[in-house]
Amino acid sequence: MPNYPKSGPVTLRTNLADYAMTKALKSGAVKSDLVTFDFCGPKVANQGFKAMVRERKFDAGELAIGTFLEARTYGKPVTLLPAVVMGRFQHNHALRATARGTFGPGDIEGKRIGIRSYTQTTGIWVRGILKHEYGVDLNKVTWVCNDDGHLAEFKDPPNVERTAPEAKKVDQMLLDAEIDGAILGADIVDDPRVAHLIPNPREAAHAWYRKYNTIPINHLFCVDKALADARPDVVAEIFRMLKETKAAMPPSADGIDFHPFGLAALRKPLELAMQYSVEQKIIPRAFAVEELFDEATRHLG
Repeated sequence: MPNYPKSGPVTLRTNLADYAMTKALKSGAVKSDLVTFDFCGPKVANQGFKAMVRERKFDAGELAIGTFLEARTYGKPVTLLPAVVMGRFQHNHALRATARGTFGPGDIEGKRIGIRSYTQTTGIWVRGILKHEYGVDLNKVTWVCNDDGHLAEFKDPPNVERTAPEAKKVDQMLLDAEIDGAILGADIVDDPRVAHLIPNPREAAHAWYRKYNTIPINHLFCVDKALADARPDVVAEIFRMLKETKAAMPPSADGIDFHPFGLAALRKPLELAMQYSVEQKIIPRAFAVEELFDEATRHLG
């Protein structure tokens, strides 16, 4: 277990990617006499999630909400802060192979849809949208996955097909029309061989936003539980710094806050993420939102 000084400054091994949201923090424009971040994580933050929850390799950093919910389920020593590092609309991340014919989001039962990992947070949101907005029975879709989940304890549902380690990645399988469609994270393929599964995804996403009055959240800031227990003053200072770096970023073009802070602002998206995760057999039960936070973080806002 990591040891942290009982008082005074700390330096924290941190996994945090480059976003508009994090620019002021990572550039040093947001400073602290108490907290120094050692940004030693990989360039692509999700490549560090497994090490964070399995090995406690990082003291602090971003973590996908799907991964955190699993970590909370399996009793991993990770503490959640009510601070979104990355949120976005998800409708445009669902794609179909044009060579497999024209079909819509309600037509994917019986088809093979690729995704990097079944528990990937983008997939949780997209599958929830497919179920609740388009009536898809998710159990009647075969989910073709390259990777396992971030938590070793998790076992894929029976309708998950895991590819061999040397197999093509799902984005290439999509381009080659070896699968009907895919849910891709950051890699949105701009190629005539693929099309959006959900027509007019931007308009559909805004309609979803108006319906639920919230946005899908992907990554929140977390710290090692030992740090939260030993140094609530450090956790409060981290939260202050995150609020300051958020304030320094340009507002979104459509005026939507994709980085909600505080338990009240996060209640709805967290409830939806938990509902979808239970329905998709990723966690066995939904927690009360208050259960997701520790004494050091529950009051932050």
